[in-house]
Amino acid sequence: MLFMADTAAGVQFTVLGPDGSAIDGADGRLSDFYTYPEGLQQCWVRANMIASLDGGATSDGKAGGLAGPGDRSMFALMRHAADVILVGAATVRVENYSGAQVPLAQRSARQQRGQAEVPPIAVVTRSGNLDPDALFFTRTEVPPLILTSADSFDDAKQRLGAVSEVLNASGPQSDSVDNATALQLLAERGLFRVLAEGGPLLLSQLISDDLLDELCLTVAPILVGGQGRRIAAGAGEVHSTMRAAHLLSDGEGYLYTRYVRAR
Repeated sequence: MLFMADTAAGVQFTVLGPDGSAIDGADGRLSDFYTYPEGLQQCWVRANMIASLDGGATSDGKAGGLAGPGDRSMFALMRHAADVILVGAATVRVENYSGAQVPLAQRSARQQRGQAEVPPIAVVTRSGNLDPDALFFTRTEVPPLILTSADSFDDAKQRLGAVSEVLNASGPQSDSVDNATALQLLAERGLFRVLAEGGPLLLSQLISDDLLDELCLTVAPILVGGQGRRIAAGAGEVHSTMRAAHLLSDGEGYLYTRYVRAR
């Protein structure tokens, strides 16, 4: 007979449910849940991802297939708080990215915080293989930043230099992007509040490199089955302890979690 220790006896649980106080999406209090730390002198990296109940990162191949109105609202809110949006090249292609859109009221709030009206998008791409005619370059108010490898820098600058700022973000390996170097380049431009939107490979690298400060994970009330990828998919494996900062929900059953690195 198998006996299990009564570990629950020493653990305090909290019941979460519909009886909590409601927060209107237009209420400024919601933004307070996603403020970055004050006085940053180096990059603070927040990742925003979505997953199904059974752990899939996409539906029909896209993360947007899991989103609901509440998640799209949170997506915009976190973009409005960030200095820069960090993404991998595959995510730009698959999700058909364009530049960030910021409404007038949020532009004023950003100015009051000392931020640019519109955050640029920074793309991590080892090869620099991006189409200069894509929406990412043609539908944007601010030029994107291209964080590429030393080996690809000259070619990328020649092809993309007119529509973006191309940066050499290699570290010791000239054929790859070093994420710590990429963040240092952002910090040198005063872009300390970083919002990483994936994809799974970039998130896995940030985790493996111990560069992720917090994870905002939306859990969608959807089952997808199949062979869908997780939100982090890479070769490295670590054990990073996080602490819960908050948990919100909406009327459709989406859960909005925020976990911060335990220090």
